[in-house]
Amino acid sequence: MRNFQLPGRSTVHALNAMVATSHPQAALAAVEVLKEGGTAADAAVAACALLGVIEPQSTGIGGDCFALIQPGGEGKITAYNGSGRAPMAANPEWYLERGIRAVPLTSAHAVSIPGAVDAWQTILREHGKFGLDRLLQPAIKAAEEGYVVAPRVAFDWKNQFEKLKKGTNAERYLLPDGKPAVAGDVIRQPELGKTLRAIAAKGRDAFYTGEIAADMVETLRSIGGLHTLEDFAAHTSEVTSPIGTTYKGLDVWQCPPNGPGITMLVMLNILSRFDLTKFAPLSIERFHLEAEAARIAYMIREEHIADPAHMKVDVAKILAKEFAEEYISNIRMDRLLELPNVAPPMNPSTIYVTVVDKDRNVCSFINSIAHAFGSAIVSNKTGILLQNRAGGFRIQPGHPNCIAPGKRPLHTIIPSLVTKNGRALMPFGVMGGQYQPVGQTHVLTNMLDYGCDVQEAIDLPRGLHYEGVYQLEDGVPAEVVEGLKKLGHKTTSVVSPLGGGQAIWIDWEKGTLTGGSDPRKDGCALGY
Repeated sequence: MRNFQLPGRSTVHALNAMVATSHPQAALAAVEVLKEGGTAADAAVAACALLGVIEPQSTGIGGDCFALIQPGGEGKITAYNGSGRAPMAANPEWYLERGIRAVPLTSAHAVSIPGAVDAWQTILREHGKFGLDRLLQPAIKAAEEGYVVAPRVAFDWKNQFEKLKKGTNAERYLLPDGKPAVAGDVIRQPELGKTLRAIAAKGRDAFYTGEIAADMVETLRSIGGLHTLEDFAAHTSEVTSPIGTTYKGLDVWQCPPNGPGITMLVMLNILSRFDLTKFAPLSIERFHLEAEAARIAYMIREEHIADPAHMKVDVAKILAKEFAEEYISNIRMDRLLELPNVAPPMNPSTIYVTVVDKDRNVCSFINSIAHAFGSAIVSNKTGILLQNRAGGFRIQPGHPNCIAPGKRPLHTIIPSLVTKNGRALMPFGVMGGQYQPVGQTHVLTNMLDYGCDVQEAIDLPRGLHYEGVYQLEDGVPAEVVEGLKKLGHKTTSVVSPLGGGQAIWIDWEKGTLTGGSDPRKDGCALGY
């Protein structure tokens, strides 16, 4: 069902391999790895490492990583959880005794141990042909020789100018000449290049032990952090199985908690009760139902989801179709459902990479430093910009997501994979902090309910019901906005685009790949 036209970019098509990500230079680096015989995992790590230099507001080695990988596009899917933990000294009582009742997002307390580098090495050990020594070279070159700032990166840089001015070492490393970089500027980060060289030579141990770890610990402790060298040395990634649900006859997979992908699966379960095809894709009814599904799913997440190493998370119960029936059965088309207001503690920024190689190995890969420019804390000597992912904790004893020693926060980043009869159809993701479960649901229903191709599905205007307000992009028609208000939605127009997304559709019968990449970012899909 399509009653709209989009003037956006074309889909990208290839026979052999494809990558889609948020920056053309990263997409090109990934394609070069693929042409040299690298796997989808190799290409994803190379692209991500480079993005950590050239898209510094979104990602980097100071952040976390999640991935879904399916070798050959058939059979077993493996989920990788590269999220970091709170320091072992991070007892909630410590904070409360000092009058800290929420984690300040630009403090050392917001910095959980970065998990990305260990996750990259873990993924490559199981699914790569190349090592970090080869795959970090594009990132090293960009850091040392310089890169040209892209328009969307410059937009975010300008918006975060005040934050960077007040950060720890951020002005020295990230505000050349004391002002934000603009599109077309050339930026060099030799200290970060040196750090990446050390990781390329010695692997993850160069990051989690030795001089680099010592510098991160010294930086954090000098501004009140509780981190120790032991916290860094003890970090490990989790290798596990994905969780999933079905929608329109297809299986949809996510990483399990402490990842929040279960939120998207709950949304699909709710929307499967309704026939969206009865409503236009840009209609009051469609946006209303999506908002109601999101409000219920986010409420469930807030009440039931946290690090399963610290509390029991009954995934099967939550994904049962009848779960939260008392709310779902009360959804009405003429008014807003009465629900408790949920205010998640953070709404961060991210990059996403999807890759399918010539052997149809499939990689859905996401990496983030949480909020734009993370904590705005840059390690003294290494150039590492540290995430503020621990800002996602509550300091509220008894809450599922209360901070605790060695605990992982409830995350926001979610790679996704759609399969049919065990075979990969589409690795995809939508960036944008708290928007991600809604964004993935929006893109997938655009395709399965409204017949969009991967690019149209990404392009279509979006909305996010967040903290009691329906944030709507300018492309949402005025009559839809007014109709939502009449149903009881408080609406606002968003200044920045809602997230960004990438997807690759695999046509097994034709032997082709079709890619799309979000115009809300600088990136593209590339294949050969």
